Amino acid sequence: MSWKMITIIGTGHVFRIAEPVSFIVKNIWPQAVLVELDPRRYAALTAPAPPIKPVDDGMKNLPKTYRRSAKYQNRVSEENRTETGGELLAAINTANMIRAEVVCIDLDAEQNMKEMEAEMPFWESKRLGFSMMSDSLFGMRKVGKTQNDFMKDESGYMADMRRKYPTFIRKLIDERDAHMARRIIEESARFDNMVVVVGDAHVEGICAKLGDLKVNKIRLADLLDPERLEKVKDAVWNDELGKEHDS
Repeated sequence: MSWKMITIIGTGHVFRIAEPVSFIVKNIWPQAVLVELDPRRYAALTAPAPPIKPVDDGMKNLPKTYRRSAKYQNRVSEENRTETGGELLAAINTANMIRAEVVCIDLDAEQNMKEMEAEMPFWESKRLGFSMMSDSLFGMRKVGKTQNDFMKDESGYMADMRRKYPTFIRKLIDERDAHMARRIIEESARFDNMVVVVGDAHVEGICAKLGDLKVNKIRLADLLDPERLEKVKDAVWNDELGKEHDS
C-alpha cells in the first residue's frame, strides 16, 4: 500500500468551530475533502440564501424526526451565534480555495430518516420524541452537558444510547459509519492526502472500519478547548500531525 495521509476531524454542527476547521484544511493542503453530506444536503448548504426564508423553510414534506432535528439544531446554533453545519461549509469553501476536490460521503439523510421512522418501535419513538422535546427546552445547556458526558466516557455513553434508542443508533450511527468508511476506502484509491469532516460521534466507528489505513484523528474536544486547539494548530502548521505515533 502506498503512503496515505487521512485526517479525520470530528465536529459538532451547532458549535462555533468553522475557523479551526478551515485552518486545519488549509494547512494540511489535502487533495480531497470528504464531508458528512449527501448531494441534496450539499446543494442546500452551499446554495445562496434567499432574501426571505419561507416560514416552513421547505421542510413540511420531510420526515418528522428530520424536521424536529433541523429546527432544534438551528435554534441551538443561533444561541451559539453560528449557523448549523457552518464547519462543513467552512471545510467546503476552504477546499474550493485550495482547489481540493469535495466529496460527499454520507447516506441520503431524508431516506435514512424515513427508514428509521418506519422501523422504530412505538416505545422507542415515544422515548425519542420526549428526549427531543427536553433537548429543545434546555437548548445549549443540554448540548454542553451531552458533549461533556460524551467526552468523559464515549464508549459508555454510546452503550447507554444503544440500549435506549437501538433503532436510532443503528440507522443514524452504525449504518452511516459503515457507508462513510466504505467511501473513504474507495476515495483512498484516488487520493493520497485527504481530510474527512464528520460529526464527532462517527469518528471511532468509521476508524474501526478502515482496516490498515493510517488515520490522524482531531476530535471535537480538541477544537473546543483553547489549549488543545493550539497544540493541534501547531502540529498542523509544523507538519507534525500524527508524527508522535510514528516514533
